[in-house]
Amino acid sequence: MSRLTGAAAYKTHLTLLLGLALCAGAFWFELGRAERGNGLSWAYVFEWPLLGIFAVYMWWKLLHPGLESKRRRPGRPAIAPEYEGMLAAWQDHQRELEATQRAEDQDAARLRRDPDPTRCSD
Repeated sequence: MSRLTGAAAYKTHLTLLLGLALCAGAFWFELGRAERGNGLSWAYVFEWPLLGIFAVYMWWKLLHPGLESKRRRPGRPAIAPEYEGMLAAWQDHQRELEATQRAEDQDAARLRRDPDPTRCSD
């Protein structure tokens, strides 16, 4: 993916700002309720800032796609040595199945073209 630019980036920034404003407002509202004795509101006092932090994280990921993939080296996943033989056998079996399927498809196509192979074509 490419980086967000122009109107798409502007909309993303605006969405983040609105989300953070909502989180801040909800935080102050729940803090007031918690201080007045509502015990459940203490959970929300901590939840809204965490939601705001998550929103900032997602905003960053949207603006910088693929940043994590640049750090990783592409390549084959490591296979334990005791399973390499099993992998090779499985791959050979898959190739045999594909060859059998291709042969069956060719036979079926040949039968569609000439349904009676004993018939003489003069």
